Amino acid sequence: MKALLGRKLGMTQIFDQESGEVWPVTVLQLGPCPVVQVKRQPTDGYEAVQIGYGEVRASLVNLPTRGHFKKASVVPRRHLREFRVADASAYEVGQELTVELFKEVGLVDIIGVSKGRGFQGGTKRHGFHRGPKTHGSRSYRQPGSIGQHSNPGHVFRGLRMAGRMGNSQVTVRNVDVRAVDTENNLLLVGGSVPGARNALVYVRATSKGGA
Repeated sequence: MKALLGRKLGMTQIFDQESGEVWPVTVLQLGPCPVVQVKRQPTDGYEAVQIGYGEVRASLVNLPTRGHFKKASVVPRRHLREFRVADASAYEVGQELTVELFKEVGLVDIIGVSKGRGFQGGTKRHGFHRGPKTHGSRSYRQPGSIGQHSNPGHVFRGLRMAGRMGNSQVTVRNVDVRAVDTENNLLLVGGSVPGARNALVYVRATSKGGA
């Protein structure tokens, strides 16, 4: 498994000189991510690699986490994540992972937190159809009845209603890798990516992408 932490910089477009097509792409800045801990089957019960990302002042990191970074001889990082691997022996504590990992990868999965939209009604949140605007109706965007008959006599669990929209973890799978800029640690992927600008993203190679 090849994986990195990074942030979303924004969207742009690139031109394919051969076909003459214009591709909308999202620019991601990935890494460099130092390896903070390597977990092995005999000692931890599973194979995994823990990586850090993002600069942060040491004073903003609590003492247990600061000691965790000190043990690995790594400068404290703002974000700390781990990903499973088949064999963690290929990684070493202190090793720096860069976007060069994705140079031979064709497809990736991207995990991020979607933009928070606040409290929204059913029309915006779930795409409900609006009501009639004629014959005296005033229920333009109000939801219909949510009640039942005397049997079962209650509102079903999970019924789509107004509520908080967005700000939830979203995984986009099998995203095309359009370009890799190792000099600036940039990865250009096709289409959109969940999250606002500068939002944290977790990128991993898919099983089809050469992981």
